[in-house]
Amino acid sequence: MRMKQLGLWMLVIPMMTLVGCQTTAHISPVVEDAQTRVVEQPFAKIKQQKRPVVALVLGSGGARGYAHIGVIEVLEQHGIRPDLIVGTSAGSIVGSIYASGKSAAELREIALKLKANDVRDVSVSLKGFFDGKKVEDYVNEQVQNTPLQRLKIPMYVVATELKEGTKTVFNYGNTGQAVRASASIPSMFVPIKIGHNEYVDGGLVSPVPVQVARDLGADIVIAVDILAQPVHTETTNVWGLFNQNINIMQGRLAEEELKYADIVIQPDLREKVHIFDVKGREITMQAGVDAAQSKLADIQLAIQTKRYSKERVNALLP
Repeated sequence: MRMKQLGLWMLVIPMMTLVGCQTTAHISPVVEDAQTRVVEQPFAKIKQQKRPVVALVLGSGGARGYAHIGVIEVLEQHGIRPDLIVGTSAGSIVGSIYASGKSAAELREIALKLKANDVRDVSVSLKGFFDGKKVEDYVNEQVQNTPLQRLKIPMYVVATELKEGTKTVFNYGNTGQAVRASASIPSMFVPIKIGHNEYVDGGLVSPVPVQVARDLGADIVIAVDILAQPVHTETTNVWGLFNQNINIMQGRLAEEELKYADIVIQPDLREKVHIFDVKGREITMQAGVDAAQSKLADIQLAIQTKRYSKERVNALLP
């Protein structure tokens, strides 16, 4: 029991420290040789379109990330395709695979086939229980080793730079590597070194990265918030206390960003889901479907309104 509690506090302390750090964002390319350089933003080409630019923001939330697939299913069924995707942690995993050209049906099939051995690799490092290389390899396999800048939908992956606690947005290079950084829960996964810096889970500084989409100039932002809500009962053990602390901290961060979204989709995810529980995955995906359907009319109206507004502006231009 004492070892279990020690492990929990090893996870809590760095997360609490990072949440209080500076969260200034910058776009950082990730390349195979780890040398960063300035690259043309794929988004610049999208902005030349006359129709409104739609951003899909997929938030962090561990196993609740399966709900993102249900949301994408509904959008796809109604012909709503995002012009760019911004993802944190679980959202970066689903988002990058979708951005590679996979359909919603293919995403569902991939999710239901996922096995523990596909993504778990025990580490001998004192910095984390899992190395994370298997997560990187798994994502790269799903996207056919396509780098971020060549995905079919422009993809932006949010991670936390460990030393300064700053928000970093990857948009270039090794897709799996960027996603691995975004999903590396401190003390659970070993921080990944890219260039001269180490990175951990983006959910520590931007659990639902709406502001990134706004900074990129999106006309319409559809945000999917899958964070666990704080429980309204007394916590009786260290694990419950840990969960409550993290839920509160991430909830406050998300609350600020969600103010800037046009549409907020919040699936009902009160049931606990284990990441490798097949039945739980289906329930979670259905929660995403239900939540997206409840917001569908609002999404369609936002797109129609913004399109009309943009057409009027374009008509006035010389």
